[in-house]
Order: sequence, then structure tokens, then C-alpha cells
Amino acid sequence: MTGGGSHGLPPGYWTDDTSMALCLAESLAERGFDPADQLERYLRWFREGHLSSMGEGFGIGNTTRGAILRFEETREPYCGPTGSETTGNGSIMRLAPVPLFFVQHPEKAIERSAESSRTTHGAPSCVDACRYFGALLVGAANGAGKVELLSTRYCPVPGYWKERPLAPEIDSIAFGSFKRKEPPEIKGSGYVVRSLEAALWAFYRSGSFEEKCLLAANLGDDADTTAAIHGQLAGAFYGKEGIPERWLTKLAHRPLIEEYAGKLFEGRPDNV
Repeated sequence: MTGGGSHGLPPGYWTDDTSMALCLAESLAERGFDPADQLERYLRWFREGHLSSMGEGFGIGNTTRGAILRFEETREPYCGPTGSETTGNGSIMRLAPVPLFFVQHPEKAIERSAESSRTTHGAPSCVDACRYFGALLVGAANGAGKVELLSTRYCPVPGYWKERPLAPEIDSIAFGSFKRKEPPEIKGSGYVVRSLEAALWAFYRSGSFEEKCLLAANLGDDADTTAAIHGQLAGAFYGKEGIPERWLTKLAHRPLIEEYAGKLFEGRPDNV
């Protein structure tokens, strides 16, 4: 593991993707699903460096920034713009705490995954990327095999996509577009559709957790987010045991991350 990147971070330090995921996990553990509280914590990260690996907010995307500033002014809980020009990957990159919190309730997990996107990213492709990816994360965490997870339009809730169809560009991915492409058609990107497709392409490849994560990261461009999206699914699928110990040893503030993982697990609702 080496440091560097566009932010010049030491090895094991994280970017905005993980900071926002930790804010989301903290909110869920302490308040349940509360969109306004989620935004309040994102605002603290942006302004004060709350849950940043370096003590300051950095790396924020334009759509996320705009939504947080709108919340700061209006206190509205769903501040994500809905235009086609705001289809970045800023909501899917932080998603995992939501489906893991509702892992015992797959349909609720999918619904809340969508709502968690709308706090900062309300475009249909962003919302539906989170719905589909939330379904994959719930399935992986509940023990679904790789072939099942990557089957056509997988969902842990039978008939769900038929009743609540995905946006066409996300449905194409759910149909398996990532299986039929290779780089340069597959590439890391700030665009949510490209990011999700690239992450699933890496997961589809044979190999270990480590090999697949490196595949995702080395696609370039928005590398940290492609790897973060892939890492959520790979982590849910392989579990902590699949992560190389030498990576965990270098992980900055490891006790903090393990603390929030524990709080998220302990706070899961039995009934929703």
C-alpha cells in the first residue's frame, strides 16, 4: 500500500468517500434514519473536518457541496438536485452503512438507500444506482453467492424491479453490461453510471479481495471512488477476513472505524 494521489495522503488515510460514510454510519447508529441529521454531519465534515482522516474536509464534489450549502441555508432534508447534469457518484460512494443497518429488512434497505441519495443527489440515475447497489449489498451481507449477486437484475426482494423499475441506464448495468466490456469501455469516472459499472466489472473478475480492489483503483480517473464503491460490495461479500491484514495494519484511525462498525451493528432495528 502506497500513499500519494491527488491529495498527497499517507498510506492508509482516506478521502471524502469514507468520511461521508462514517458520518452516515454515525447518524444511523445515533438517530436511526434521519436525513436532516445526515446532512448536519456532512456539514460538520465540510466545515470542521468531522471524521476526516486528516482533520479537515477535503475532496468534496460540486454536487455534494451545493447540496450541503443549500441545507446550511434552508435546513431542508432532501437537497440533492435532480438535473441530468448532476449525476455524479457522491451518494453511492458512501452508501454501505444504510443497507447494512437495514440488512434484516431488504425492502426497507433498498428504499432507504434511495432516500439517502436524495439528501445530496436527486437525479434518477443517482437514486436508482443506490437502489440497485443497496440491493446487492444486502444480498452479499446475507450470504448470496457471487453468481446469484451478478445474475440478471438481481434483487433480494422477488419481483421488486418489475414493480419499481430502474432507470434505463442503471437497468442496463443490472442486466449485465459490465460482463460484456473491457477497458477502455470500462473506466473510472465521476459519473455514477460509469463508476457503478466499473466497480461491478472489477468484482466480476476472478481473484481475491485484494486483486479486485487493485483492479478497481487502477482504472484511474476518480480512482478513490471507483475503489470505494467496489470495496463496499467486496467487503460485504468477503467480510473482514478477506481483507489483507497488512492493509488493516496501515489503516489510519482503525479503532475509530471499528467502533462505528460496531455501533452500526448494535443499533440495527429489529422492526421497521
